[in-house]
Amino acid sequence: MNKDFLNVMYTRLSVRQFTGEKVKREDLIAMLRAGMSAPSAVNVQPWAFVVVIDRGTLDKLCEALPYAKMLEKAGAAIIVCGIPDKDDTYAKKYWVMDCSLASENILLAAHALGYGAVWTAAYADKDKIRSVREILSIPENIIPLNVIPVGIPANKDEKPKDKFKEENIHWEKW
Repeated sequence: MNKDFLNVMYTRLSVRQFTGEKVKREDLIAMLRAGMSAPSAVNVQPWAFVVVIDRGTLDKLCEALPYAKMLEKAGAAIIVCGIPDKDDTYAKKYWVMDCSLASENILLAAHALGYGAVWTAAYADKDKIRSVREILSIPENIIPLNVIPVGIPANKDEKPKDKFKEENIHWEKW
């Protein structure tokens, strides 16, 4: 068992305050590689990723998305998008789950690399989807699932919540 990996999962938290420092390109690529390592139904991989590092574009997203104000100081953002028509069966049914798995891998990789990140939803809000599409020129057949602000955490002392609850576990029979 790799206890370092478990520690990354146990200590990951949603970071909403950043220092404003840029995120290294090689670290963004590592996060994207982690995202693309996620499982997907029949390995269709119905995802696309938009990486935003331009301060002006980050500010436009910040202004347009009421629950993504932390973009103001984020060093980058990764937008995870779904491609439901990538095939005729699996992508249509499972793109949200597949892209969610990719998103979680990105969040874990960001934490493992010393960054903070947070999931901010675009899907299923039509106005948020439209805003993200317009700002980033995303085609109509591609659906922005979320916007993940990434950056250096402003508060390095913030501790994750312990979300483990024994009462949510049921062994074989209830």
